[in-house]
Amino acid sequence: MNSVTHPDRSGLASASALPFKIVSWNLLRRTGAAVDDVVALVAQEKPDLLLMQEATRAIGFLQDRIGGHYAWAPLPGRIHGLAMWSPKPFPNAPRVITLPAGALVHRVCQVLDLGAFGIANVHLSHGQMLNRRQLRRIVGELPQRAAVLGDYNIVGPAMIPGFRDVGPRRPTHAMVDVLPLRLDRCLARGLICHAHAVLPRGPSDHRPIVVHLGPAPEAHAPARFKGMAAAVARLRRADGSAGRGRRDPPG
Repeated sequence: MNSVTHPDRSGLASASALPFKIVSWNLLRRTGAAVDDVVALVAQEKPDLLLMQEATRAIGFLQDRIGGHYAWAPLPGRIHGLAMWSPKPFPNAPRVITLPAGALVHRVCQVLDLGAFGIANVHLSHGQMLNRRQLRRIVGELPQRAAVLGDYNIVGPAMIPGFRDVGPRRPTHAMVDVLPLRLDRCLARGLICHAHAVLPRGPSDHRPIVVHLGPAPEAHAPARFKGMAAAVARLRRADGSAGRGRRDPPG
């Protein structure tokens, strides 16, 4: 059920300049959230884009229930994978990127180009070095304005230069129903998060997260870029002063 949607510039791209509501949810394959649960979530939250992890082939029946546009990227050799749903046509067909593989599970990432910014849907490996390698691979494929959402399986900071952790800070998963962890995250570059939330867990072992994203104005450019521009300006001024000194040596 790898759906292919035709580009439609009147769809998500036109809305992405506004605060754009994204919901991300790890469904927990087979024993977790089913189509009925996803339908209820869409009806409650009305997202501009829904990202899902551990989505099985059966989740594709979402289109039969509520329409919209759907793309599924199963993990190699697995019954589940990543999925995206939108009420409007995708401006571009989502790309699938192969990630550095672990010993047991081969991972992929879905990347959607919205025009104003890019979105990556992820379910990273559990290894704390491997999942950060996978994340670095993903951000190298993204435009300047971009966000990475999903199940990171990362404990502690992600440490990706240029990206800020803008999602909710509450725990989203309880390991063996005891240890609360914040595994579901949103890292962004060149974007502002206007609001965020963690939703009730439902039948999955993960809580959905919600973010409202919009492009950051130029005044909010990363400090390192503003600092670089200031340094270049100082060098130009210094070069101009030296040039004038060469033209008019003291007599």
